[in-house]
Amino acid sequence: MTFYDRTDELAALETAFESHSNEFYVVYGRRRVGKTELLKEFCADRPHIYFLAAQEAESRQRAKFVEQIADHFNDRVPRIDGWDDAFAYLGEKIAGERLIITIDEFPYLVDENDSLPSYVQSFVDERLSDTESMLVLCGSSISTMESEVLGHESPLYGRRTGQIDLQPFSFTQSRNVIEYDLVDAIRSYAVTGGSPMYLTLFEYSQDLASNIQAKILSPTAVLYNEPEFLLRTELRSPARYMSILEAIATGHTTPNEIAGATGIDSGPLSKYLQTLRRLRLIERTVPVTASAKQSKRSRYGVADEFLRFWFRFVEPNRSSIEEAPNIVYDGTIEPNLPDHVAVTFEDVCREAVWEAIRRGDLGPYSEVGHWWYGEDEIDIVGLSPNDERVLLAECKWTTDPVGHGLAESLREKAERVQWGPATRDEEFALFSKSGFVDGLAADLGDDWSLFGPEELDQLLSSTGSIGA
Repeated sequence: MTFYDRTDELAALETAFESHSNEFYVVYGRRRVGKTELLKEFCADRPHIYFLAAQEAESRQRAKFVEQIADHFNDRVPRIDGWDDAFAYLGEKIAGERLIITIDEFPYLVDENDSLPSYVQSFVDERLSDTESMLVLCGSSISTMESEVLGHESPLYGRRTGQIDLQPFSFTQSRNVIEYDLVDAIRSYAVTGGSPMYLTLFEYSQDLASNIQAKILSPTAVLYNEPEFLLRTELRSPARYMSILEAIATGHTTPNEIAGATGIDSGPLSKYLQTLRRLRLIERTVPVTASAKQSKRSRYGVADEFLRFWFRFVEPNRSSIEEAPNIVYDGTIEPNLPDHVAVTFEDVCREAVWEAIRRGDLGPYSEVGHWWYGEDEIDIVGLSPNDERVLLAECKWTTDPVGHGLAESLREKAERVQWGPATRDEEFALFSKSGFVDGLAADLGDDWSLFGPEELDQLLSSTGSIGA
């Protein structure tokens, strides 16, 4: 896989290693976000021991760990009876050394021995502290990393010198990989999301339809069963979780709607939703003007674009895909893809809003999100409490240019957004895939900003680089 440098993350790791003091870093994040590739890139030209844990018996895990240490130092493999001996051996060998010790998929080790964090604590306190070496613990099980490594109850709590919660790429970052023009890049991102593995599987010399059919709809393709595989690695019985994800992906976004679509009672459903949130597979949102803790107007969304695509189009049609994938694409996916992409377009426009704020093209806002109340919805609302100013914006993924009707509708809905004083300042914006009707910009006041494809392209062209 090609590595696209994650500049900020690499810089943080490099700064820590170059500090000439001992360091203990924690790197974690959802599966497929590129943690292993990041660490391999970091270690590549530096002295290091890299150990990738596997799901196997504790004795075999420990033996491999010790073998890795001995191999690095050209040493005879010693007899080791427990993890305390293993880390004592590591401590002896790194005395006077300056190297990186990376333990990848650390949760696999904890699964076999939940006392392991205590052994690591002793190593950090008694061995690592006297060196200029760096220990990195990495893992995909977010719940294990947050509880057993970062949590208050962990023996390792307070000992880390830094951490990286590695996120999927934003759309702006993903454009370093997606070799389409802006509109097709947004369509493609609505299918792959920002996971490096999925982004780099697509062949951008081919059109999007070809990629979907070859990389997702083929029963032999890696992505055909990918979500099911991911869930099975995290959950013992994923069936109900899959039904919840399918319900959310197909438009059932409130707890009552999800319960109705899945037949799961509200009590158990709440626990399932909490688990999916903890795994970062879904996200809960409330109107941007409401309190996240107190509001009962919550909605749920699938947190990953690829999973949302898969649970909307692939999972409900598995039998048909096995027999006639082309018919599924032509009859189900292609006609409904614009509606699917429209949701992604709103997220992309929020990225554009933040970039416009950074550049000064829009006023400064501290919160940006979605707003709804009853039948009214506004795609993007930005709040600036200190200045008593509000931004109100709509995003349209349509084939026709946006006209005066949308602007008038937005002004009307703005009056029903209960936030700030009656004398608040209001700023408006429209985002359109297909531009705007002639004369619209001239007819609207200075408090309006219009972002068509050209303006979006300028805002969303990444100048940084990313890592797969």
